[in-house]
Amino acid sequence: MGVLNTLRRTLAGTAVVAMAWASGALAQGIAIDNDDIGGVVTSTNGPEAGVWVIAETDDFTTRYAKIVVTDDEGRYVVPDLPDADYRVWVRGYGLADSNQVTAIPGDTVDLAAIVAPNAAVAAEVYPAISWYSMMHLPDESEVAHLRGGLNEYISVMTNQTCVGCHQLGQKATRTFPEAFGHIEDSQQRWMRRVQSGQAAHQMIEPLAAKLGGVPFKYLADWTDRIAAGELPTFIPERPQGVERNVVATVRDWGNPKHYLHDLISTDRRDPTINGYGKIYGAPS
Repeated sequence: MGVLNTLRRTLAGTAVVAMAWASGALAQGIAIDNDDIGGVVTSTNGPEAGVWVIAETDDFTTRYAKIVVTDDEGRYVVPDLPDADYRVWVRGYGLADSNQVTAIPGDTVDLAAIVAPNAAVAAEVYPAISWYSMMHLPDESEVAHLRGGLNEYISVMTNQTCVGCHQLGQKATRTFPEAFGHIEDSQQRWMRRVQSGQAAHQMIEPLAAKLGGVPFKYLADWTDRIAAGELPTFIPERPQGVERNVVATVRDWGNPKHYLHDLISTDRRDPTINGYGKIYGAPS
């Protein structure tokens, strides 16, 4: 049990605290119980619909987070939280990440969303595909050596090789690590990047051998344009309809020395916890 949780219960008593916070929630038309956190998200534009509310904690042996989406009136409920001290905050398209607020299960927490001051800030949380879609394609003549020509190139770059393990377009792939700062040419940076780690052969072989090195030119052009300030033209819509019913639970059990894998929606130490549902993994 977290320090904040212990202090509140010592001062006020479990039943009194739970009743007080639940009453506040009901006053706003939000039904919560003593293992939920709920409230309303508003910004200077009013209620913010279709944005994510994240409740996360480091109180356990692994980082734990639960994520929900606000309804048309900006209301949210993060349900069925284990006892801990949580940081609760807002992320959404068109917003900058909000300040984090401390809370425990049973609290009503109204959150102040921050409207993004400019397009660059808003784009920081766009999905990876928004950024990856900025990459240019080669001319037909550059991929004439491929049996399927440009169609094969597109297939490899969008459905095979790199995208099998990496979320191309997220910040770690659309920028370079500081360790490559001494390499001035971006094509050389990309060649160095794909030679890193245990999977170096699997990364460089399809790019250099199968596609004849052509992708390095366009990967470099892509990251150079982003570094110069170019932004995605594909602006995503906020979740709509049933998409707002999703509750995502994330447990981070890896560390920088892990190669594979991360899991979401369940716990591999107790894999039936998700009603015998599927286990989803990310291999990087």
